[in-house]
Amino acid sequence: MKLQEIKNIDISGKKVFIRCDFNVPMDEYRNITDDRRIRSALNTIRYCIDNDCSIILASHFGRPKNGFEEEFSLQPIAKRLHTLLKQEIQMAPGIVDDETMKMANELKSGEILLLENMRFDAGETKNNEELSAKLASMAEIYVNDAFGVSHRAHSSVEGIAQHFDIEHKAAGFLLAKEIKFFHHIVHNPKRPFVSIVGGSKVSGKLEALYNLVPKVDKILIGGGMAFTFLKALGHEIGNSLVEDDLIPEAIKIMDEAKELGVKLYLPVDVVAAEAFDAEAIAKHVTVQEIPKNWMGLDIGPASAQLFSLALRDANTILWNGPMGVYEMDKFAKGSTKISHAVASSFATTVVGGGDTADLVRVTGDEDEMTFISTGGGASLELIEGKVLPGVKALVIEE
Repeated sequence: MKLQEIKNIDISGKKVFIRCDFNVPMDEYRNITDDRRIRSALNTIRYCIDNDCSIILASHFGRPKNGFEEEFSLQPIAKRLHTLLKQEIQMAPGIVDDETMKMANELKSGEILLLENMRFDAGETKNNEELSAKLASMAEIYVNDAFGVSHRAHSSVEGIAQHFDIEHKAAGFLLAKEIKFFHHIVHNPKRPFVSIVGGSKVSGKLEALYNLVPKVDKILIGGGMAFTFLKALGHEIGNSLVEDDLIPEAIKIMDEAKELGVKLYLPVDVVAAEAFDAEAIAKHVTVQEIPKNWMGLDIGPASAQLFSLALRDANTILWNGPMGVYEMDKFAKGSTKISHAVASSFATTVVGGGDTADLVRVTGDEDEMTFISTGGGASLELIEGKVLPGVKALVIEE
């Protein structure tokens, strides 16, 4: 798959529409608590500034329901961009209203216009053709640098790209980097290749698991999803999270791993609690001894040790999903230990998914990871072997 990249097309002096992913975490006072996604887009934005372009930036933020909602406005993003780029950011009042279209039309070389939250327009998530056409009419060049939403066929991601030929649309530096990294990891990894899969549900990661088993040497399963596998093996799991309808799939995955000689690791102990509550009474138990009405909320110390040993000889580690409810201190130790083990390994380490990226930031291991992906769902779909809608439009036909 050959991707059209921004460095290979002529953007000099042109008007460029860049789809970014500024969906960043904020606290209740609307202060940005982690601006990594904004900083990740700066290379592409600066490249366009250096090429005397006038720049229109677009992004979604959160999940607004009915048009404009103050709490989902991109105003705080505009402020942070102003701080990082040290230049004025014009904030549009809307998306394709008359005033915004006029501002886009009058934009001069070197100026930056940030559109309001794309999801304030109901047509965005429906991939509305009229909205796509209006967005495309704003610029001469379309650049997708939003890996985190490239698995969605939305107007500003997929629909807009249909209005540009391959010489006038491209992947930004971030998107190109993400695609190359995952493509290389999944198709040509240095072995042993170990995958750590966590998070709450098997259902969200089923396809990824099926695609990973034939490719990896070891697979480590933690988080809430591990209990579906443990129940499939006949363990009493109390009130732990389980997807009973997926037990046959879990058995199938374990059988396939066995057949292919892939070592599949499950927790041997857990931190169990009486309730899903930071104040609940908790204790370490082996997976054979989870009390009937208790729930497992983290992997235990023996599992963390086992997983860490399994990672020791790895040359490539792909990690998607935490090992427990890391947001609560009492149930964060397992995830923290695995984060440290991944960070201290000599392997190429790729962290995919918003929760896992947040986790390695909290544990202080961020700088030790080779690559941290900005997209959770998108990275999973790449692992599943799918071509993302937002990327398909940028592929050069060979």
